Amino acid sequence: MHSDKGVGTLYVVATPIGNLEDITLRAVKVLKEADLIACEDTRRTRKLLSHLGIEGKRLVPYHEHNEREQSERIISLLKEGSSVALVSDAGTPCISDPGYRLVSLARKEGVPVFPVPGASAVVAALSASGFPTDRFFFGGFLPRKEKALKEELKEAFSRPYTSVYYESPHRLERTLNLISELFPSREIGIYREITKLNEEFLKGKANELLTYLSSEGKLKGEIVLLVPPGKETPSEVNPDELLRQLLSKGLPVKEAAKEAARVTGLPKRELYRRALQLLNK
Repeated sequence: MHSDKGVGTLYVVATPIGNLEDITLRAVKVLKEADLIACEDTRRTRKLLSHLGIEGKRLVPYHEHNEREQSERIISLLKEGSSVALVSDAGTPCISDPGYRLVSLARKEGVPVFPVPGASAVVAALSASGFPTDRFFFGGFLPRKEKALKEELKEAFSRPYTSVYYESPHRLERTLNLISELFPSREIGIYREITKLNEEFLKGKANELLTYLSSEGKLKGEIVLLVPPGKETPSEVNPDELLRQLLSKGLPVKEAAKEAARVTGLPKRELYRRALQLLNK
């Protein structure tokens, strides 16, 4: 797995997100032949390797707390000719997981980088949700701070296409309560424990889902939150606030009014007039 020029190759290898059988034949081959495996948690990776019958591999911890120093070390090994497989604890590396710094540095240093595609929670959730998937927004993990979370949710519920987020089980109750407050009539989707024993997809209003999850003791596990496309009613969004946000992003008055009309359902002419007033204040 070494290149002809004496420089090794970095493989970005997707691993299962739950069910250990969700790994490709190519991924198994790469993990077997790589000189080094860079992983978030060596214990979890050894468990996977053991399941695959792969023994004696050299593992190097690579996570968000040591990315900088380990990236330089791994790049040195790659430039010496070693082949490296980059894996995360679950799913595809670099997608809301460590890895970006290493891949970016490898590209800058002229080290070949190849993806070994496979499991990804966001794609898995979308594919089985029944929500529109021709276009979607992936926002990673939802913000921790309430103000930022409110703004993110308002944007999610205003988009004309599906929005997908990861959420911590420790913050899911707070998020569902906030959605119930802001958008009580809108339906959302929650996909939890994808490919695992207790996997389930739930669809409904936020307060209904919270009641169910709380009563069943299911506010835990890996969570994917999906917001299907839909138009808000005028009562669910402040048109002046929305116009301020759009104008602050540099949109021309005409375009800001058009977007605000799509979101709120109010006449575009009225919103154009409001936008001009806001600019002149």
